[in-house]
Amino acid sequence: MAADVAERLSGAQLIAEALKAQNIEYMFGIVGIPVTEIAIAAQATGIKYVGMRNEQAACYAASAVGYLTGRPGVCLVVSGPGLIHALGGMANANMNCWPLLVIGGSSDRNQDTMGAFQEFPQVEACRLYSKFSARPSSLETIPAIIEKAVRTSIYGRPGACYIDIPGDFVNLQMSKSSVKYVECCLPPPVSLAERSAVSAAASVISHSRQPLLIIGKGAAYSHAEDSIRRLVDQCELPFLPTPMGKGVVPDNHPNCVAAARSRALLHADVIVLLGARLNWILHFGLPPRFRPDVKVIQVDICAEELGNNVRPVATLLGDINAVTQQLLEEFSRSLWKYPSDTEWWKRLRETMKNNEEKAQALALQKSLPMNYYTVFHHAKKLLPKDCFLVSEGANTMDIGRTMLPNNYPRHRLDAGTFGTMGVGLGFAIAAAMVAKDRTPNKRVICIEGDSAFGFSGMEVETICRYKLPILIIIVNNNGIYNGVDADSWEEISKFGEPSMCALPNFLLPNSHYEQVMSAFGGKGYFVKTPEELQNALKASLEENQVPSLINVMIDPLSARKQQDFPWLTRSNM
Repeated sequence: MAADVAERLSGAQLIAEALKAQNIEYMFGIVGIPVTEIAIAAQATGIKYVGMRNEQAACYAASAVGYLTGRPGVCLVVSGPGLIHALGGMANANMNCWPLLVIGGSSDRNQDTMGAFQEFPQVEACRLYSKFSARPSSLETIPAIIEKAVRTSIYGRPGACYIDIPGDFVNLQMSKSSVKYVECCLPPPVSLAERSAVSAAASVISHSRQPLLIIGKGAAYSHAEDSIRRLVDQCELPFLPTPMGKGVVPDNHPNCVAAARSRALLHADVIVLLGARLNWILHFGLPPRFRPDVKVIQVDICAEELGNNVRPVATLLGDINAVTQQLLEEFSRSLWKYPSDTEWWKRLRETMKNNEEKAQALALQKSLPMNYYTVFHHAKKLLPKDCFLVSEGANTMDIGRTMLPNNYPRHRLDAGTFGTMGVGLGFAIAAAMVAKDRTPNKRVICIEGDSAFGFSGMEVETICRYKLPILIIIVNNNGIYNGVDADSWEEISKFGEPSMCALPNFLLPNSHYEQVMSAFGGKGYFVKTPEELQNALKASLEENQVPSLINVMIDPLSARKQQDFPWLTRSNM
């Protein structure tokens, strides 16, 4: 009998072994009926399971692992509401083009249509949020379904995939000899652009008077940093990174024109998109943010992206890294480089200098409460240069991306293409798990607004439970976009219940979020002055293995400096 048992395995074990065969390293989720056994089996195979406090945060973490490693993280959820909570993470992964695998338990097969516990049309629902959504018909088909889901998540434009597991499959037994595991899928094939398109693009660039490279997170995902750096240096081109394209070429590179973003976009006559999309982040590529006659060259892995919103003069379909190398070869033959003494460079540098001086003046203001620029000024001086920066929250994220430099690729994670709030702590946990395995001394710094923290604040317990050395900095303005101070809140209270009389964006003033961290054994700091902020930052960074949270009170009416073109714009078509 014992020998017979040893020759059999459960559905949960089969799922775990099939995931391991596809080189899956990380799983995030919340256990319960019917998936608890899957998490246990995954741990037994060596997959690192992180138990989270909310399925959304678990899904955000799994998707961030996909971006950071190129292999999908797994989000494991229970049926019905558990899966529905994860849909936000699936949509975010799809919009960001990050590989993700969601495995959801579902009701037993023999209870279909009977009103089973948490019964829901999960496969159908997930088709709207994923590249692939399937329910294995038997235990024997699970390895093939998992291989296809992993392969689909990383091939072409990366994205989310879903596998539905009936509850009765989890403990169902089958003979080990009947299992046919599928070999690990190969890395995505590297595709090159047509040679004629590369020559055409190089010709347009070399004849431009005011060229601009825009580096997107697609370039970061394709590990194109070395080739793009060579392109910038060899051709002496100005470049502008998108938020998560920061660090592909270091922000401190002399050709980075991020401090003159509006002018660069508005006046460039030729723009080369390297893994960036002409969506809302780049104002759709349309006037008045861009010249009506701007010539656009698109480099993208996805054919359907080429020609969106504008008609490009050249389309280079292929892997960003490989296509950039093709462009380098073309320019090497002609020995072309953009002159560094042009009027274009002069105007860009003047704008950069003026904007940097304005930001510096705001940062050095002595008045209290502090403003955003003061907080980021002190953070910039003390935070490690190679840390992972996670950021979310309207002004906190927008100002932070201009004030806090990134000098390494794939080291900035923020609300991304979907503008998703609540991603911060899930992303930070994912970065910390990856850093622990690959670069153990690298710090993860999560900087977010007080409103953004509220979406997933209970994940602080997860951080403390796993002893992840994450530093959370909450830039607290008592509200969404802006709030009120304690005195004003008291005045509002005189007219009745604050929740009835206050504006919808106001939050409770002076909330002590740092006590949430202290409650679970981490270090918490409540700061109001630059000196207190400096001391808290130094203490937190010295406590290398202890999670910390610094709650920084700022002026509730603090805002970013005047912008020619704000990040979020409407198309005026």
